[in-house]
Amino acid sequence: MRDHGIHIKELPQLENPLLIAGFDGWGNALNISKGMAGYLIRRMKAQHFADLDSDTFYRYDDQRPRVSIVGGILKSFKPPGGSFYAVETGAGQSDLVILKADEPNLRWFQLADQLFSICQKLGISTIITLGSMFDNVLHTDRIVSGVASTENMVSRLMTSNINPIAYQGPGAIHTIIHSEGSKRGFECISLWAHCPYYLQGTTHFGLLSHLGGIIAELGNFQLDTPDLEANWKKLKEQIKRLIDGNSELQSLISSLRKEKVKGSTTNLKGTIKNDEKIINLQDFLDLK
Repeated sequence: MRDHGIHIKELPQLENPLLIAGFDGWGNALNISKGMAGYLIRRMKAQHFADLDSDTFYRYDDQRPRVSIVGGILKSFKPPGGSFYAVETGAGQSDLVILKADEPNLRWFQLADQLFSICQKLGISTIITLGSMFDNVLHTDRIVSGVASTENMVSRLMTSNINPIAYQGPGAIHTIIHSEGSKRGFECISLWAHCPYYLQGTTHFGLLSHLGGIIAELGNFQLDTPDLEANWKKLKEQIKRLIDGNSELQSLISSLRKEKVKGSTTNLKGTIKNDEKIINLQDFLDLK
């Protein structure tokens, strides 16, 4: 079944479902957004049921298809896109629909229309979009900001130590979904993780675990992340050893701690300038 840009194999039968959407692209620092969606799919054994049509929503000259050529023979061709997955949680919890996708280049409003159409058919009333941005924060911080469609939900986010977002600047696909969804009566939440810019090239398992816990609490389902916490413990120890043995990294961390004391990391603002020297820990870490 094709629904104006979304190919649906068969709609699942779900109980009190909510939608969680994670996108690659502009709002996917450290792969937290799309990575969280992928983790949920794997961890909860989600079942695939629909795909975005690549020709409808993507520009191939901007997001090049990925190809594999072996011995002069084309083995695979994968254009940008996205897929929908369903999870039946049971035991009185909310079922899940997970959208994992590259951020579309084209027809954002059309995508939103079709997304809401699927939500209505499945009985979804709550939509949570995930994003992440580089910021002047420490790797030991687990800071998440959020925006919600109602004041009551903003208050609920604050009780979970989620900072209300204060931001002016370029928007992402999350903004269209939130704006159009609110007009149609959906409860919309967008959660944004603050990522330390010096961890580029790594996976912040601690932030993933923290974000997963927030989503589970807001969405009324159970999610255990001991694997993420174990991986983060190992990586954090490695980072500490690197910092202890490198004066440049020590200076960087000291500077960020001073900024934190001033309270300069309370808003999502993306303060890293294009010409600013960035110390990237992937240059030091053994990621094998």
